[in-house]
Amino acid sequence: MSRYPLYVILSISLIICLFSCSPKNRIDGCIHYRLNANPTTLDPALIVDMPGGLIAAKLFNGLVRLNADLTVIPDIAEKWEIRESGTAYIFHLRKGVLFSNNREVNADDIKYSFKRVLDRSGMSPNAWVLNKIQGARDFASGKTADVSGIVVKDRHTVILRLDEPFSPFLNLLTMTAAYVVPREEVERWGADFGTHPAGTGPFVLTEWKHNSRLVLARNPHYFDGSAGSAGLVFRIIPEDLTAVTEFELGNLDVVNLPAGEYSRYRNSAKWKPYVASVSGLNTYYLGLNCSRRPFSDKKLRQAVASAIDRKKILDTFYEGRGRLARGPVPDIIRSWDDLSAVDYDPGKAERIIKEQGASRMRVNLYISADQEIVDIAEIIQSYLKKAGLDVTIQQLEWSAYKEALNRGEADMFWISWWADYPDPENFLFPLFHSSNHGASGNRTRYSNREVDRLIEAGQRTMDPVIRKRSYERAEQIIVEESPWVSFWHKTEYTVRQPSLKNYRTYPIYSMDKGMDVY
Repeated sequence: MSRYPLYVILSISLIICLFSCSPKNRIDGCIHYRLNANPTTLDPALIVDMPGGLIAAKLFNGLVRLNADLTVIPDIAEKWEIRESGTAYIFHLRKGVLFSNNREVNADDIKYSFKRVLDRSGMSPNAWVLNKIQGARDFASGKTADVSGIVVKDRHTVILRLDEPFSPFLNLLTMTAAYVVPREEVERWGADFGTHPAGTGPFVLTEWKHNSRLVLARNPHYFDGSAGSAGLVFRIIPEDLTAVTEFELGNLDVVNLPAGEYSRYRNSAKWKPYVASVSGLNTYYLGLNCSRRPFSDKKLRQAVASAIDRKKILDTFYEGRGRLARGPVPDIIRSWDDLSAVDYDPGKAERIIKEQGASRMRVNLYISADQEIVDIAEIIQSYLKKAGLDVTIQQLEWSAYKEALNRGEADMFWISWWADYPDPENFLFPLFHSSNHGASGNRTRYSNREVDRLIEAGQRTMDPVIRKRSYERAEQIIVEESPWVSFWHKTEYTVRQPSLKNYRTYPIYSMDKGMDVY
């Protein structure tokens, strides 16, 4: 007898039937999306890429999730309490939440899922999401056989204890790594669980043709209602031009607007009403290597920041597709007033460079292999040449580029940081704390003991006033010392078919459960 639930078998049969007689390479009743790359895996413990995380959000749930206003709300947990000065989180689970194999979720599933991420034998790259839990590091290193801070009180109650207060902890639990999985299905599929995922989400995976498409069918037993569409189809289309062509043929229902197509769609009488945007939780920046000359010199870093007219680049070349950044923390999650940023002042920049004896000094600027980034790099090169620095642009493919930055080879580099969770800490601790030099995020190798202290104070306090004050002061010091030149927070644009209803965009991909659109 098949181990698959009847509704999955019916969904597969229905989709195969519909596809066999559906025009234009479409499946009737489904929403058709584009992915630019094949997901590496759909196992929440192993996902590190956006395509995998985007789809996993439709297949799985965590204890909590993010609402449209970026607040943490119930998911599998119907409520929770925070006790013991912020070191104990008591989660009360909903009853009747079913995995796609029709088994009810219980507190043991939470413990199993979290231990699986922390277990070093599973080689999860996402253990950092849960390592604030008491005993997590000892378990991960093999010193203990259990995680002391994960306590199953009863079938529908689990307690998570932390070593010390950590204010963003609830936000961390909204991430992909904290999704809940059924032990029996993981053990059944072993290493293939990533291609045969079983979760609690509003959809179930029914087909995955690698580098071609993934098909998700509506889960009629989802605990939080029924999705508006019969299913979701994600087509793997690496080339932007091909994706736009497929959209205009009606084979895709929505696409992200490539830079080269932005003006055409925004100015089109036909398509303009169907272009939507969302303020992205990201920061694009020019990083300056603080660990060696010339940018170990704070004054030269400030000179670079003063030499570039970021607003003009944003308004002209970048066509206003973002908001000018005053610092590393995006405007939509900063709860304090705008910072005193380093403004455009080419005369000041040229004077500082002369005073520091750096006129006509040669510096390298590393970039990845993308034409838009090449164009931005050439604009930066032109500004810095006027100020007195000779910039050599070095272009690398993505993996070699990241490795070069992690090793500290670049004097300057162009890159962006996108939020894992909507908390200022996510733009401060990984990117500027001195413990994170290199691959952990602080690729400028910036070090400041006062900034470290302020970030740690914000992490430890449960008082929002103290947290705000700590992060605000830390960001102000960072802006003044200029390890980054923060350019903009990119706004994401999509265009949809007129027939698509209730579609909306989200600042973090894991927020989109695919429920309302039809």
